[in-house]
Amino acid sequence: MDSAGFGNVRVHVEYPDNHAAGMHLRVQLMSGSGSTPMAENFTTDQGTAEFTRVPIGDYHVVVSGEGIRTADSGPFEVDRRKLSQSLFVTVHSSNEPDSQRVVAASPSVAAVDLNVPEAARKEFDKATKAIADQNWSKALQELNRAISLYPQYAPAYNNLGVAYGHMNDAAHEREALEKAISLNDHFVPAYVNLAKLCLKQQNSAQAETLLENVNRLEPANPETLTLLAEAQLLNKHYDAAISNAQSVHAFQHQNLAVVHYIAARAFEHENRLPEALAELQLFLKEEPAGERANHVRAEIAQIQRTRP
Repeated sequence: MDSAGFGNVRVHVEYPDNHAAGMHLRVQLMSGSGSTPMAENFTTDQGTAEFTRVPIGDYHVVVSGEGIRTADSGPFEVDRRKLSQSLFVTVHSSNEPDSQRVVAASPSVAAVDLNVPEAARKEFDKATKAIADQNWSKALQELNRAISLYPQYAPAYNNLGVAYGHMNDAAHEREALEKAISLNDHFVPAYVNLAKLCLKQQNSAQAETLLENVNRLEPANPETLTLLAEAQLLNKHYDAAISNAQSVHAFQHQNLAVVHYIAARAFEHENRLPEALAELQLFLKEEPAGERANHVRAEIAQIQRTRP
């Protein structure tokens, strides 16, 4: 394939005082204004994450993790004039007004991850690049090397789960993610990935439990609260789903109009049609165009026809 159709993006995550934000923050590359990750990496100890061979187009990145408020880069373009570019994203501590905790380990990083041998870290970085290239077999190879060098490497097991997931090997995906959690029960990405697998496998009860753990570890994260609300809706915990969906709306967020659809469905199940209509209207305000918007308009019309 023509290399001119791709670009490389290096993301620098830093605090307002320009100090690097550190390692193990999740960096998700989103296409256009969407909310579905095209690729996902984790920051190095220098606060950087790389995405290679990104197809030319419009993107934004979302940075999240324990100890910081979720941040969005805003839109940027990968084009033929900028085949390699750096993107700087400023994040803020979730608990403190300044960056006094920058030099401390993030609470999501257990002690076993603070002494990763350099050789294991290098293999992990190679795997990160392979994941960005969607070379899943190479990623597995590099991650297994990293784990052989450092068996307590929770982020490596998490990424191993991600790679297995893309290879449609759900059994090994689950095994790797559960291992990551057993090594570091504060490592949020593994909980989130395992919860997504549970939702995919229609095990919404376990997904809800996992996401409740995430909410305790990383409160007020709009993305994970949205997943939690979805699981609660599926589990018929309608009041909880409504509460969490409305919490997401109260936060600064982008591309999460779906929370209003979740809340609307919960209100419908409780036969609270005026509230359901209000949520659907909020959905259209945040996402006025596209197939989902057309579906919501049809649902609004149907509710209005059935109301006395």
